[in-house]
This record gives sequence, structure tokens and C-alpha cells, in this order.
Amino acid sequence: MTGADVLLLALGAVAVGSGALVVATRHLVRAGLWLVVCLGALAGNYLVLTAELVAWVQVLIYVGAVVVLLLFAVMLTRAPIGPSDDLDRPGWPAALVGAGSGLGLAVLLVDAFRWSRVDLPAAGTAERLGEQVFRSWVLPFEVLSVLLLAALVGAIVLSRPDIGRPATPDPAGEGPAGSEPAAVAVDEGGRR
Repeated sequence: MTGADVLLLALGAVAVGSGALVVATRHLVRAGLWLVVCLGALAGNYLVLTAELVAWVQVLIYVGAVVVLLLFAVMLTRAPIGPSDDLDRPGWPAALVGAGSGLGLAVLLVDAFRWSRVDLPAAGTAERLGEQVFRSWVLPFEVLSVLLLAALVGAIVLSRPDIGRPATPDPAGEGPAGSEPAAVAVDEGGRR
């Protein structure tokens, strides 16, 4: 077992442990921060596997953008930051489904490869990856960017109750309720 194997296993353990803490914690903000740790450990795994471009895309897109978007959504919607009692549900059904899915995938993987060696293709370069992304996959990336922009605009609109509602007039008839009175210019003689 080489040093790279040990590092890969250690980063994998950090990713699995922090992923479990994402779904086990009762604090919403802490779940977002554990998600940062999980995605950062995955980026470390990509670095160990010498996929530097994929690792930095992981850091920039997922750790940087998606988690910040998640935390902004929490702050904009005024979600409770402390522990939530309504999240205290029994965890055994989810654990049972997760363990069954993991066991089924492990059996499927072992049955598919039977410990045989698989020849890997030539190592990819950033140039070849860029060619594939910007020739074959440019439309899904553009659709995803529009979707994320729409989600951000929707979060802002939902968090601001004053957007889209007509201004209610003040009972005194001086303008919208809650607005400051307009400044009136008065000259030295007291005239307006």
C-alpha cells in the first residue's frame, strides 16, 4: 500500500464522515459547513488521483458557488439557524434504505468486475477535457447556469415581502404608509 493509497482512504473517510454529519446534524448552517468539508475532501481525492482540473472545478463550483448559494438561501429565507425540533424524525428508515442501497451497489460492482484488471484510457489533459466540455456539453452548462440564476432571483423575491406588492396609502393621505415625508423647501420668509 503506497502513500497515495493511504491518503485516498483517509480523504474518503473524511468525506463519508462529514457526509454523514450533513444528514445527522440538527443545525442547518452546520449541515452546510459539513457539506463544505465533504466536498473539499472529494476535491482532495481528485488531487490524489492527479485530476487537478476536476479538483479545482470541484472547489470553485461546488465548494465555492453551491454552498455559498445554499447559505445565502438560508439567510435570505430567514430559516431557523438553531436546532429544529421538527427535524427530529426517526432515522432508522433512512439508514435502512441507505445501507440496502450501498450493499446492493457493492454486490453489483463486485459481480460486474470480479476483481479483474481494467485497462484505463490515456490520461486526460485540460485541453481534451475542454474540447469535450465546450463541444458536447455546452448546452447543459448554459441551462444549469440559467437554472441557478432563476433560483437565486426566486430566493431574493421570496425573502423580500415588499417586492411585487402595491404601496398602501397612508390614512392621512400623505403618501405610502411608512414612507418619510417629502422635504419641503422653505425660503427665509417662511414661504414654501
